[in-house]
Amino acid sequence: MRALAPLAWLAVAACLQAGAPAARAAVTAPEPTPAPLPVTQVAPGVWVHTGAVDDWQPRNGGDVANLGFIVGSRCVAVIDSGGTPTLGQALRRAVAQATPLPVCYVINTHVHPDHLLGNVAFRSPGSSTPGAEAPRFVGHARLAASIAAREPYYRQALQREFGLTMPATDIVPPTLPVEGSLTLDLGERELRLQAWPTAHTDNDLTVYDVRSRTLFLGDLLFVQHLPVVDGSLNGWLKVMDTLATLDVALAVPGHGAAGTDWPALLAPQRRYLEALRTDTRAVIRAGQPLSKAMTTVGLEAVGPWQLAETFHRRNVTAAYAELEWEE
Repeated sequence: MRALAPLAWLAVAACLQAGAPAARAAVTAPEPTPAPLPVTQVAPGVWVHTGAVDDWQPRNGGDVANLGFIVGSRCVAVIDSGGTPTLGQALRRAVAQATPLPVCYVINTHVHPDHLLGNVAFRSPGSSTPGAEAPRFVGHARLAASIAAREPYYRQALQREFGLTMPATDIVPPTLPVEGSLTLDLGERELRLQAWPTAHTDNDLTVYDVRSRTLFLGDLLFVQHLPVVDGSLNGWLKVMDTLATLDVALAVPGHGAAGTDWPALLAPQRRYLEALRTDTRAVIRAGQPLSKAMTTVGLEAVGPWQLAETFHRRNVTAAYAELEWEE
């Protein structure tokens, strides 16, 4: 994935006073406050922002991931924060517009930048509630290490493609790691978090709202957007087997439209990933090199998906590297 459009960060006005003998010193204009991010209440107290089905880049402002928040009687949990600090600020304004309650948790579903670079916008309490504390940042037990490994590349991408300078300290890691499962209480509202074995990435986390039976899957589920393998193809298919058994009224994917037809929503992704695995195994067994696999693997399966031209060859490379050493 790539990066975001310039949004007037660090705009500098050189102000000259008419008739003055010397120019007035340059001043830094205040950073514009973004409008609240558009969100939809998909169930009572459950809000979702649907990102563009596109790659993370300037033409869409980096707004490509689905984000959300869930409101309890005591506080709010944010689920993913967006691909830039500006998007995080816009999401924070959407939360404030929906409820006066403070944000007590910011939950990241995985390491990819379109889901977590907005974290910095939530680092301070920012609530009118007396005594409100800064939110805790929640993620898979392996998320912090993955952020540390990728952080320099994320900052380079923001600078190169978006013209945004982001200090390393503004890429906020989890302060509450999840290993296995964890239940969070928002006040008369429980969220069940599950850390999964390596699948889409090695740090995938789902969030299940018990009251509404809404499941936020992060990128364990893609809709419309071609699935992207950054962890284990075999592992992902195995995790999907377990996901299919869950009692879900509404599924919110990491990309694409949310839906109620569960577990049927998993079927298109399963067909693509299974075709990717089957075809890759076939070329490996035939002794064909990766270059050959690039031109033959999964070509029929990519038809219904958007962004196949961007991600399919990458998926073939990942699948070949994983499956090459199978017995």
